[in-house]
This record gives sequence, C-alpha cells and structure tokens, in this order.
Amino acid sequence: MRRLPWRVARLAESRWENDSARTLVLEVPGWPGHLAGQHVDVRLTAEDGYSTQRSYSIAAPADGERVELTVERVPDGEVSPYLADVLEIGDEVEIRGPVGGWFVWRPDGAAPVLLVAGGSGIVPLMAMVRQRRRAGSRTPFRLLYSTRDPGRRYYAEELRRPDPGLDVTYVYTRAVPEGWSRPPGRLMLDDLAAGGWPAEFAPDSYVCGPTGFVERAADLLLSLGHDPGRVRTERFGPTGG
Repeated sequence: MRRLPWRVARLAESRWENDSARTLVLEVPGWPGHLAGQHVDVRLTAEDGYSTQRSYSIAAPADGERVELTVERVPDGEVSPYLADVLEIGDEVEIRGPVGGWFVWRPDGAAPVLLVAGGSGIVPLMAMVRQRRRAGSRTPFRLLYSTRDPGRRYYAEELRRPDPGLDVTYVYTRAVPEGWSRPPGRLMLDDLAAGGWPAEFAPDSYVCGPTGFVERAADLLLSLGHDPGRVRTERFGPTGG
C-alpha cells in the first residue's frame, strides 16, 4: 500500500469558532481531494529537527486545493496551542491525507442521516452538513449536538441559518441558555428518541466525540433498535494536543 506523502500547507484564512477553537483554511498544492468525514495528520517541525504530529478532522467538503480544519486548544498540548494561537496567515505546516474511508458520507446516499456529536466531534459531521448543502442533496439530516454550554458551540451562526432538510437539536451538559426547557445533563435515551430518526426509518448514523460519549451514544442507538451495521463511530481520546 502506497504511503501518503507529506505536503506543505499554507494558512490562507482563519476564524474563531469560540474562545478556544479556531478554524484554519489551508492551501495545499497538489491536494488530491477528500470525502466528508475524513481526517488529516498535521506535523510541526522545530528548528532543532524535533517533530510531532496530531490528527485533525476535516471541517468542510473538498474545495480544490483548500483544506479546512477546526482545532481546539488543548492546555499544555504540543500542537494545538501553536495552531490555535501562533500560526499566522502565510505560515506553513505539513499535512498528510486524506485518511479514513469508513466514517464518510457521500451525497448519493438515499437513507436519512443522523449525526450525533459530542464537543469537538462536530467537526467531521459539519463537513457532512456542508457537503449535503453544496451538493443540493435532498437527503434529510438530523444533527444532535451535545456540548458543555452555549459558549462552547462550534459553527453556531451557520447552524442557526435556515437549511431545509436539516434539523438541529442541542444537548447541554453543564449550563443551558436562559429559558431552556431541558436541564443540563449528559445525552439520554429520550434525547435520541426525540432528536433522532426512528429505527424503522433505517437511517445512516454517524457518532463522533470522546470515547465515553461515543460508546454511550452508540449503545443508546442500539437499545432503540437501530441496525448496528448502519451506526458508524469515530472517537478520540487524550493525545497530548
């Protein structure tokens, strides 16, 4: 199997999604394209030759030689604080990819789609939302997004805009907006029953987030009768940032 090459990526644009998460729009000459749901490896190399790398999900569908990542700053991390706080327009990093072929969504899919995100697990799922919109797909989407509080949301303005065929439900685990009817707490069976698709609709489900969240959400979907073969998961754990 051919090894993926490292490519030089230059920061072309950036924007903050919240106080700790920054979206990076990278220009990558020779980029072969990617599918919604794939990720890349990012490598940083110091002047003394020391290098380190981390994996990041791609936040947007293929757009020529542009690759969009959303990076959350991890305290005391090696890579994320540099990408979030130091990298400037015109600066370069190395990336390798795209990686992954199971946790992807293609616009030709006919089944309804359920996206279940925990925290920064929204990133590859947002690529699917944006791919659907760009392709003019009529596939109905439901997004269930669990996050600690309203200030931790990613893509908040974009997800507020009307998007026919996309329904968004939030679950807040620590603090809720004023007047919010659901008390703060972790994802529950009732949340998935109300915000997801009935199992008899045979949806394609994509679950992404921290390992504990993903395992719990997948178990809840199975307890609701969803086909295990249609529940795809992508999880992440502590990596040092």
